[in-house]
Parts: sequence; C-alpha cells; structure tokens
Amino acid sequence: MNKRSDLGHTDREELLRRIDRLESIEEIRMLAAKYALSLDMRDLDAHVNLFVPDIRVGRGQVGRQHLKAWVDATLRNQFTGTAHHIGGHVIEFADPDHAIGVVYSKNEHETGPEWVLMQMLYWDEYERRDGHWYFRRRLPCYWYATDLNKPPVGDKKMRWPGREPYDGAWHDLWPSWKEFWAHPPDGLPQVAEPAPLDQFLTRMRRGSLVPKIRVR
Repeated sequence: MNKRSDLGHTDREELLRRIDRLESIEEIRMLAAKYALSLDMRDLDAHVNLFVPDIRVGRGQVGRQHLKAWVDATLRNQFTGTAHHIGGHVIEFADPDHAIGVVYSKNEHETGPEWVLMQMLYWDEYERRDGHWYFRRRLPCYWYATDLNKPPVGDKKMRWPGREPYDGAWHDLWPSWKEFWAHPPDGLPQVAEPAPLDQFLTRMRRGSLVPKIRVR
C-alpha cells in the first residue's frame, strides 16, 4: 500500500480539521465581500441574511427585520450612492464555530452635493450555525470621513456634511497606539516573542475593552 495514502485515524482527523479551517476562512472572507456588495447595491435582504437570525440591533431590538429597517433608514436618509472597498482581513478562531476578525475598508459616499471619503476598520465576531458562517457582530471603527477636496488633517477627523466634527474609534481597540506615543525608545528596543497562531489579534488587543462607537 502506498504509504502516502495510508493515513492513520489521527492523521485523517487532523487533515479534516485543517480542510475545515481553510474552508471556514474562505467563507468568512466572502462574508466581508458580500457585505460590501449587497450594501452598495441596496439588496437589503441579501445584506441582513449575512447576520445571525438573532442579531442585536440596539434598544432591545433583535432580528433581521429590525436590522433591515435600520439599514434602510440609514442609507435612504444619508446617502445617494456608496462604494465599500475591502482591504486586509485578519481572522482568528476561538473554536471551530466561533471566530473574530479585523477588516480594513475604504469607502466613498455620495451625500447630497458632497463626496465623502472614509477610512475605517471593522472589528468582527463570526459564528457558524447549521454549517454556515454569519456575522455575530460588526463594530465599525473610523479614522476619518471628509469631503473629497478637504484633507482630514488635525483632530476630529469625522467630518460629515451638516454635522459637527467628532473623533472616530480607529485607534481605540489597540493599546499600542497610546503606548507608542507615550514611551519613545531609549536605546535599542526589546522585541516580544511572536504571538501564537490564532492569537495575533488577541495579543494586540491586550484585554482592552470594546469602545463605544458613535454611528455615522
């Protein structure tokens, strides 16, 4: 018998686990891409079905119907058109059916006479139910939003038409931002040991609390 095909039970289990992990990563990545496409094309049924059925929308509201109503009102009242450009996507697993992730997103918004550009990231929680992956939660953290012709230099980079500027939460998930500015190096810096697999994001978060996000 060909030894290469003669896998023991343990080896087969490990191979199946690794295949499942790869398939899960790909399905989760597709969630982010489908989120952007369905949002920009205003297919709200496709959009809300990317979330778990019991998604919490706020103020005690639960479920995809409430999410669809909220998304509809937000898009209809604020934007004519949008384009969400998905960037880097880091995914880590707590167990085979639960994961977290960070997705960069560069967005464009037609809002009345102004064209607003935005840079942000999503802090995500994913959950697999009945064999499929869904968003359990999406936390939007913003760096800036500003008119195309007005670079967002300085403080309070969230600058929507008709609203007072405010700070986003772009850096608030990550203690390293404040630590970097508070502790300039004195001599050759020390380097910590690399984070274990599936703990890169957890290590960067360092147990910090999730910030309160001011929704645009």
